[in-house]
Amino acid sequence: MNTNQSKRLKETICQLSQYESFKELRHERAYSDTLPSTIKLEEIIRICRGILFPGYFGNASVNKQNLAYHMGLNTEKLLVLLSEQIAAGLSFFPRDKYQNATELKEKADTIAEEFIFNLPELRKILYTDIMATYNGDPAAESIDEVIYCYPGIRAISSYRIAHLLLKLDVPIIPRIITEMAHSETGIDIHPAASIGHSFSIDHGTGVVIGATAILGNHVKLYQGVTLGAKSFSLDDKGNPVKGVPRHPILEDNVIVYSNATILGRITIGENAVVGGNIWVTEDVPPGARVVQSKRISE
Repeated sequence: MNTNQSKRLKETICQLSQYESFKELRHERAYSDTLPSTIKLEEIIRICRGILFPGYFGNASVNKQNLAYHMGLNTEKLLVLLSEQIAAGLSFFPRDKYQNATELKEKADTIAEEFIFNLPELRKILYTDIMATYNGDPAAESIDEVIYCYPGIRAISSYRIAHLLLKLDVPIIPRIITEMAHSETGIDIHPAASIGHSFSIDHGTGVVIGATAILGNHVKLYQGVTLGAKSFSLDDKGNPVKGVPRHPILEDNVIVYSNATILGRITIGENAVVGGNIWVTEDVPPGARVVQSKRISE
């Protein structure tokens, strides 16, 4: 490197080190140098699926005789890994949120334990999703096929894991988990969305469910469905107002067919059917059928 290049390199380092030029792109973690790890979170999802669906994921040799052993082993692994990742997520809070690193770790341990205590209930609701998917798809030859192969179940299971962590006040980690599922399946469900039991997504690619969406029980979506928001309200500074409900409400037994786009804080009433390839921005009454108008050529 010649003298001129060396000088330019020093100037570049100086520019890159000017705090004011990138302060909003820089993050200082509290009490930890560890960032959440997508590799470890992928392992956590694999372990969770092995616990929730024994024999399908993880060790295939699980049977009635050794089930308790494998559950104990997986639960211990999950507790250690999850607590570590929750601590990394909690460190995103301002430094004065916790008194010290010990307090932060204790909080992470408590949340990880509470998450595990909720796994039996999580399995129950996922069972309703599996059965809704199986009963709603004539092509499904077995429950085994639905659990092991269907992207909808993979995305829904990741969403329900992430949603539980979000309810336990875990930051950042839930969003990472659902974005990992998005990459895996093409299905984008925000962890803050509220979704009832017996939920099914047929095919699934391109489905988007926004953060403030509320879905009742026995809701079925097909591929390409968007439950999104319209243009945002702006504050005095011209920035979008955050934290307001802006996504649709789908009541019980609603079916939305492929590539339908439903926008804004509107309600699709109980037992309503929304046809494919249409744009809905107004309330739909219970039991209604919304379809494209037909053009009849003479």
